Amino acid sequence: MLEVKNVDILISTHYLIEDLSFTLRSGDKLAIIGEEGNGKSTLLKSILGRCDYATLRGSVDFKGNKVGYLEQSLNTEDLEIKVYEYLFKSDDDYYNKVNRLYKYLDKLGIGDELLEQVMKSLSGGERVKIGILKLLLEENDIYFLDEPTNDLDINTLKWLEKFIKETSKPIIYVSHDETLLANTANMILHIEQIKKKQECRHTLAKVGYDEYVEKRLNAIKKQTQIAISEKREFNKKEKRLREIMQSVEHEQNTISRSDPHGARLLKKKMKSLKAQEHRLENNALTELPTVEESIYFNFEEVNVPKNKEIIKLNIPELKVDGKILSHNIRLDVIGNTHLCMIGNNGVGKSTLIKIIYNELKTRKDIVIGYMPQDYEDILNNYTYVLDFLADKNKENITHARMYLGNMNFTREEMTGKIEYLSNGTKAKLFLIKLVLENCNVLILDEPTRNVSPLSNPVIRSVLANFKGTIISVSHDRKYLKEVINELYELTEDGLIKINYLD
Repeated sequence: MLEVKNVDILISTHYLIEDLSFTLRSGDKLAIIGEEGNGKSTLLKSILGRCDYATLRGSVDFKGNKVGYLEQSLNTEDLEIKVYEYLFKSDDDYYNKVNRLYKYLDKLGIGDELLEQVMKSLSGGERVKIGILKLLLEENDIYFLDEPTNDLDINTLKWLEKFIKETSKPIIYVSHDETLLANTANMILHIEQIKKKQECRHTLAKVGYDEYVEKRLNAIKKQTQIAISEKREFNKKEKRLREIMQSVEHEQNTISRSDPHGARLLKKKMKSLKAQEHRLENNALTELPTVEESIYFNFEEVNVPKNKEIIKLNIPELKVDGKILSHNIRLDVIGNTHLCMIGNNGVGKSTLIKIIYNELKTRKDIVIGYMPQDYEDILNNYTYVLDFLADKNKENITHARMYLGNMNFTREEMTGKIEYLSNGTKAKLFLIKLVLENCNVLILDEPTRNVSPLSNPVIRSVLANFKGTIISVSHDRKYLKEVINELYELTEDGLIKINYLD
């Protein structure tokens, strides 16, 4: 249904992909994974012929199939129109699709009233739902999905997961949701930038996500063990050979001229030893595996007393633009609680977390770190990466550069403009900021949303071991399970404390 042959993708002279070939057939669910900035979204756009900043060489054949594409973000024009206009070309188009519309409205948890709203007034999750709805109404043959789970509430996320798994239509998608990947993918395309991001590499495997990760880690471990063992054995042989050669050389230097036969024997022996040396040097050793470096970051020793009051919140009405979203919100947070809020899209979670941040940001007895859902809310105030992380103090800049390196930022990214970074790289920028400012209270809105599934386990581990307070919004099921010790659902009737959802 889709054939990609010998495809190269370049930005200027830098290869993101080289000699990629694959065929997508009915029932195939191909997940594209890789670190931030490696070109996952660029690959989707390039195959579709919608990328104006990259060059594609090779062939792409859709075999006449109709393709639906869910982008990560809407363009400016689409944000200014009503949902109804975004979904339908005309009233006739609406009547042709009305049966499917009400079928999927219910499944996606979208109310009729949303159709009359302007797209830009919707929450992030609601926009994603409308984007998915548009694809379903169009009855496409193949789906291209770029981060389809971003900001979705758990109920919709589970429905989407079931749809991807059960549909016979082929899907190629980018996702950072490890649970979704594990439950849906039957093919993996792993894109890497190795050797300090100077070379690209890709791996195509017709297996599930968990199997791919396990096989990859086992292969890296096995190759590392073999390489170390062979190198150790090589060093032993080389050392022994050197010792013998030095001994023979010493004998050659001290042998009497009256013993030409002995001299000839030593010369012959040295020739044999040099042949051994040549064979040893030309013996191909197993190389240490070349892998994309893992990210590393950690908080300095921070602490919040267990019984310290962080916030005592009482909001009679949670409103956005005059619309009441929730009533009687009460929340008491103390000490090193790791708290998360879930809830349906549009119920006001991001609004609530902003209120919490604004209430706490002027406190002198705690150090607040904030990661918003929309990174530009804060990043638009800065031009360059180092402007955001450090003042002009040389020591602070050096410290910031060290952490940027640990998070796999290239030299160009470190000194470059924030606007050129991918969303995942911007997420890492916020994490570095939280560490550099030694924050002991973190306000996080979807902290793992844009980060690679291969880096997310590191982030979850660091946050799970964080000794301060975390107040967050997330629908990442692994984050909820591994990091959180208090879970609340925001409803129209306020915050309800719940157990972890299966």
